[in-house]
Amino acid sequence: AKPVMEGKAVLFGKFADIDSIDLEVDTKDVDEFIRCVSLLGKTFGGINLEDIKAPGCFVIEDELQKRLDIPVFHDDQHGTAIICAAGTINALELTGRNIKETKLVVSGAGSAAIRCVEMVKALGMPDENVIMCDSRGVMHTGRDDLNQWKQPHAVKTKLRTLKEALVGADMLFGLSMEGIISKEMVGSMGGNPIIFAMANPNPEISPEDIKSVRSDAIIATGRSDYPNQINNVLAFPYIFRGALDVRATTVNQEMKVAAAEALSKLAREEVPAMLSELYAGKDLSFGPEYIIPTPFDPRLLAYVSVAVAKAAMDTGVANKKIEDLDQYFNDLLTLLED
Repeated sequence: AKPVMEGKAVLFGKFADIDSIDLEVDTKDVDEFIRCVSLLGKTFGGINLEDIKAPGCFVIEDELQKRLDIPVFHDDQHGTAIICAAGTINALELTGRNIKETKLVVSGAGSAAIRCVEMVKALGMPDENVIMCDSRGVMHTGRDDLNQWKQPHAVKTKLRTLKEALVGADMLFGLSMEGIISKEMVGSMGGNPIIFAMANPNPEISPEDIKSVRSDAIIATGRSDYPNQINNVLAFPYIFRGALDVRATTVNQEMKVAAAEALSKLAREEVPAMLSELYAGKDLSFGPEYIIPTPFDPRLLAYVSVAVAKAAMDTGVANKKIEDLDQYFNDLLTLLED
């Protein structure tokens, strides 16, 4: 864990000018972990949790947020969800869909999958339009084996398998395992399907296989060698920058939605010349292969951090007020130039 977490600390500094210290806790006991972090928490302005599996990650984050008056943010859950939501906004725009009428199928029901679903529901997608599938199939209301985090996302349906659920579906979120989605399943989806196959290191189905049966698909993955990477570095440095600058006590749902909307907006802007040169040969203009900004866009810091800070102030979780948001935006644009 040590080199991974040291790398995370470097990213905080590189992308958002935030000083961070990586701390690895040598325990697998949830209560021990909570006690350790809560006792140290007052030292810091925020806590970024990493690589904690479900359901322990839910318990840890919720309990630490209760005990501490600083943001506690599990990036594996919320970072993925925010980027996924940003891509969703733009993919729906490109395919002319209304989120309230869009049918989403989710392969996987771990922490990231649950948070991704919570985010799209916060954007306006109705509960009944989302069908989640775990290792036992569709999460329907007739099941008695769903835990307290899965149960709210169970729906009344006769569908029982992922294959059945995908017939006619508009969108697919893959947060499960390599190879679980077949060409046949993709071929059964509705017109202009939106497919976010986010399993790492290899997606649920490769973009090449998707394109072989659906040339009309908009595709995103978790990999950097394909367009539209769902990359958490687009979120966590800037979420914390905005939250820390207003001394927020938490990162609430409104702040996460604001971050997603800021990212979706930035992807529609014309990119700076330096980015075009850096990504020579790639079309970085808003479209099916560019629905999410590149991680090296220097405007991310200003766009996302300002949106997060404003949402924190608007929802009453900020202890400090920034009077001039335009000036704050301009200051952030030049913060990393030195």
